[in-house]
Amino acid sequence: MFFGSDNTGPAHPQIMQALAEANTGYAAPYGADPLMEEVRTRIRDIFEAPEAAVYLVATGTAANSLGLACLCPPTHTVFCTPNAHINVDECNAPEFYSGGAKLTLVGEHDKMTPETLRRAVEGEGNRGVHGPQRGPVSITQATEMGQTYTVAEITALSAVAREFGLPVQMDGARFANALVAANCTPAEMTWRAGVDVLSFGGTKNGCIGVEAVILFDPARAWEFELRRKRAAHLFSKHRYLSAQMAAYLRDDLWLSSARAANANMTRLAEGLRPLPEARFRVDPAVNIAFLDLPRRRLRALKEAGAVFNVWAGSLEDGPEDEMLLTRLVTDWSLPEAEIDRFLSLFAD
Repeated sequence: MFFGSDNTGPAHPQIMQALAEANTGYAAPYGADPLMEEVRTRIRDIFEAPEAAVYLVATGTAANSLGLACLCPPTHTVFCTPNAHINVDECNAPEFYSGGAKLTLVGEHDKMTPETLRRAVEGEGNRGVHGPQRGPVSITQATEMGQTYTVAEITALSAVAREFGLPVQMDGARFANALVAANCTPAEMTWRAGVDVLSFGGTKNGCIGVEAVILFDPARAWEFELRRKRAAHLFSKHRYLSAQMAAYLRDDLWLSSARAANANMTRLAEGLRPLPEARFRVDPAVNIAFLDLPRRRLRALKEAGAVFNVWAGSLEDGPEDEMLLTRLVTDWSLPEAEIDRFLSLFAD
């Protein structure tokens, strides 16, 4: 009963098979391998972006930070939500790789709106040489709370960014989950809606460790290549990144894995929603749910072997009926029987 995170599950067998097949003979290093050319072609086709520059790195932190660094000089600021991964989970890596750019927080929730974005942008860049200059807007899709932006919402945010001449980056660690939930095309959710750079996630959706950075403006490609090398994220035996991403994209594995993860959350949420002691903060749109559960229940679940994250509060100390914010995440590999077993623990 593993609901801790979608990066705790196994790699998909097709990913493992692709790595085994790649592990024969010799291949050119540093991204010059034939598999990388397949990856580049497939991503350009999937996103309907024949000129896009496509690169691979091993972690989401590298993908976000290096992509943003190409958009944000050290004198500028990145606009993001308070609980964006780049703000709370990347140990100041965006600031580091940009050479010192800061982050400006937009609104109070996991989704920004055109109004909150406009207020944040207008609040910066007005002190001349003494303050940070306005830089890129970073959108998380799906959000850290398991919500998604519609195409219309992304387009509206991008329109505000364009008014001020700002580029838009999308943290798509769970891009596939958001895409299948939105039932639109990759192009509609990205460059057609105004996104300039996308971190396209694989690790949380069945890969071992690979993320793609897609720069829809190829003029930024050389700078990304230099920054990736300088940051020590250019793999010598790059074919092992390429093999993962190639297999991920073949036969729409990235979409089927995301559908499975989302379906698992739908099954879990449908079982929890009728329970009076389970209070969802938001209705889960993808494979992440945040809900309040009483401490006594969480203790019992843990004792029964369930793995989850208590997001706020202590599981050990406090009143038994105190409600604690809890995060549950499902991945593509979670058996339905484990979901049903978890739900059965609420029967007492």
